Amino acid sequence: MTRIHDLLKREGFEGSYDAVRRYVARWKVARRDDPGDGGVAFIPLLFRPGEAYQFDWSHEDVEIAGKPMRVKVAHMRLCASRAVYVRVYPREGQEMLFDAHARAFAFFGGVPSRGIYDNMKTAVTTVFTGKERIFNRRFLIMTDHYVIEPTACSPAAGWEKGQVEHQVQTIRGRFFQPRLRFASFEELNGWLEAECRRWAELHAHPEQGDLTVAQALDAERPFLQPILAPFDDFHESEHAVTGTCLVSFDRNKYSVMAKAARRTVQVRSYADRIVVRCGEDIVADHARLFGRNQTTLDPWHYLPVLARKPGALRNGAPFQGWDLPPALARLRRKLGTGDEADRRLVRVLWAVLTDGLETVEDAIREALDAGAASDEVILNILSRRREPPQTLTIITSEDLILKHPPIADCDRYDQLRDVRAAA
Repeated sequence: MTRIHDLLKREGFEGSYDAVRRYVARWKVARRDDPGDGGVAFIPLLFRPGEAYQFDWSHEDVEIAGKPMRVKVAHMRLCASRAVYVRVYPREGQEMLFDAHARAFAFFGGVPSRGIYDNMKTAVTTVFTGKERIFNRRFLIMTDHYVIEPTACSPAAGWEKGQVEHQVQTIRGRFFQPRLRFASFEELNGWLEAECRRWAELHAHPEQGDLTVAQALDAERPFLQPILAPFDDFHESEHAVTGTCLVSFDRNKYSVMAKAARRTVQVRSYADRIVVRCGEDIVADHARLFGRNQTTLDPWHYLPVLARKPGALRNGAPFQGWDLPPALARLRRKLGTGDEADRRLVRVLWAVLTDGLETVEDAIREALDAGAASDEVILNILSRRREPPQTLTIITSEDLILKHPPIADCDRYDQLRDVRAAA
């Protein structure tokens, strides 16, 4: 009440605190006496199977890999069967919203025809009076993909999606207390999905007491729309690549292929990974980082630069602790250390760009098995394998048939003797 009085005084109100307190008391009484004005009376709702779902976010405290953190939890609930789906994310972004929908629909086995939301920024761009909204363009693309009619609640009217609001409180008490401890988000979400199934099997439907929630979901599933194709659930933005082949996104840095250096690229952020495109080409695909000031480097992105500067193999940041494939690691040990050894290894690495990693590894194994730990031998093997195979003449049994088969006649030898005697 004091805060309200202070705000009113900033707007020019000259009345006392008691005047504000008396007015608020009268307003609460009038609102309580008018049940039709958002008071204590409500109308029970009834939903047909497959008609609608409700979606909401909550925040919970968990422990991941020994580190306490507050996470965002996506909640979805089918209005008819009351089936629930819960998934945890490091933050509440649009790509997480899309991913939660895709996973929830897969969990339920289909898609309802209508979705009920609050006015979250990842879905709603502008809120007008009443129910009129301008939804986010990318959000509408998702709802069109799944053939969903999105419906937004009135501001501060939680009762319009009361099922999922109640679910948030229920799930918090039953799933997240005491504090959950897992090694990774993947393990935590796997456990939550199993708990959603177990909860549905153990709890009765609130209106159909002879059915469990799991049985009600089985009955509702035929009324859900099929998932014809997965939605490409990314959020895209443009970024510039530095001369060191790094692109900054969400306070972290990711390496890209050298051909994209100093160019503008499109970063597609998914819930769990980052895909970078330069025109029609994918120049990077990394697991997503959610901390700050972290850098992830892929040594293969820098291979064209390394071919020109082989000395960087020793001190280049991308190559520190490089976990080479087995055959390449074995060759590196055979070549030893030093500038010359690095140059020889880089020559073999360069061949990966043209011949492919599997082919190069096969050539390395062939050379090492022959006792030749030499880049020249390996490149020679690769060169021979690039040559087109020679066309061989196929000899069949028909080709072996004599055109003049011999005659089995011993008297012919006597004829030869007579001819010799006459000579």
